[in-house]
Amino acid sequence: MASIPHIVGWAHTPFGKLDALDTEALFGAVARPAIENAGLTPADIDGVFVGHFNGGFVRQDFSGALAALAVPELRHVPSVRLENACATGSAAIWAALDALAAGRMQRVLVVGLEKMNTLPNAQIGEVLLRCSYVREEGDTPGGFAGVFGQIASVYAERFGDPSDALARIAAKNHAHGVRNPFAHLRRDLGYDFCRTPSDKNPFVAGLLKRSDCSLVSDGAAALVLSCEPLPGAAQPAVRWRSRTQVNDFLPLSRRDPTHFEGAAMAWQRGLAEAGMGLDDLHFVETHDCFTIAELLAYEAMGLAPQGQGARVIDDGISAFDGRLPVNPSGGLKSRGHPIGATGVSQHVMAAMQLSGTAGDMQLAGARRGAVFNMGGAAVANYVSILESAEGRA
Repeated sequence: MASIPHIVGWAHTPFGKLDALDTEALFGAVARPAIENAGLTPADIDGVFVGHFNGGFVRQDFSGALAALAVPELRHVPSVRLENACATGSAAIWAALDALAAGRMQRVLVVGLEKMNTLPNAQIGEVLLRCSYVREEGDTPGGFAGVFGQIASVYAERFGDPSDALARIAAKNHAHGVRNPFAHLRRDLGYDFCRTPSDKNPFVAGLLKRSDCSLVSDGAAALVLSCEPLPGAAQPAVRWRSRTQVNDFLPLSRRDPTHFEGAAMAWQRGLAEAGMGLDDLHFVETHDCFTIAELLAYEAMGLAPQGQGARVIDDGISAFDGRLPVNPSGGLKSRGHPIGATGVSQHVMAAMQLSGTAGDMQLAGARRGAVFNMGGAAVANYVSILESAEGRA
C-alpha cells in the first residue's frame, strides 16, 4: 500500500511590503524554522522544492540554489525551482509529493517565496500580465486586473451586475484577515467602503475597484512533507485525501471566461478521489486574486450553478460562521499574494486549521478542508483535499 503524504511542519513570514528582506532573507526566514517545526534537522531532508515566479521582480534567478545559503547543511541536498504563474507554490508542492510517491525521498522541504515590491506599479502589472496569453492579452489596459475586469464585465452582461456580491466578498475576506497575524492588511474595511467608489477605492479595471484586487506583497511560506506523521513535530500532522491538477486553454478566447471549466473538473475529480462531497468539508482556502475569481470559484466548486454565485455570499454560506467558510485566513485579498508563496501559504493556513493551531482564525471542529490554487485565469488548477491525521475525521 502506498504511503500517504503528510504535512508535518511549516513556517510563514508576515506578508506585506518587506523592504528589509530580500529573496535570500525570505528563504532563510522560513526554511530552518519549518524543519525545526517538524521536529527534524537539516540532515533529515532528502530534497528541497522551491516555488518562485520572479519574472523580473529581482535579478537573482536559479533560486533553488538559495537553499544552501539559507541552511548550509542543505549544501549537497537536491534542490529545484518550480514556476507555474500564480500556482507556482502548488507546483512545488506537487513535485515534492511526486518525489515522495516515487519512494525516491521520505522527507522534503517546500519553500514558496516572492519579492514583488521592487518595481513601480506599472512594471509590476507588466510582469504579472505575462501570466496571460501575451499574443492576445498582453496589451490589456490595467494589467492582470484588466483581464479579470473583462471577465467581470462579460459575467455582468450574461448574468447581471455582480458588484454587490463582489463587495460582500471583499468585506468578508478583510474581516477574516483581521484574525490573521500573517496578513498584509489586517483591517475590516466594511461593505460600504468596498461597494462605493471613492478616492481611496477607485475603479481599477471595468467593474473592479481597488478593494476587489489582491495586494502586491512580499513574503514566504514553507512546508515539510513526510511519508508518515512524525512524533517529534510541534503539532499534529495533516494528510492528503486527494490532490488534483487540471489545466485549461491559456487564451481566454478559446473558452468561456465566465466558467472556470478546468477548475470545476479539478474540484469534481478531487472530491470524487477523496470520497467526499462539499458537505463533508469544514472550510475552503480559495484563490481570490480578484473578488470575481472567488465568485467564479463558488460556481466551480459546486456551491451554486453558473451565474448564481452571488447566492453563496448573500446567504452567508462562505462566512466565518457559515455552512462552508471560504478563506477564513482572509484569502489573497487580505493576506496578500506574493506569487510564488501563495500556494504554499494556502496549504499552511489549511494545516493550521486542521491541526487546531490557527489561533484567532480557528474554526471549531475543523477536521477536513480544501485548497484551490490557480495559475493564470483558471489555467493551471490545483485542488488539495486535506484532513486531520489524528483521528479527528
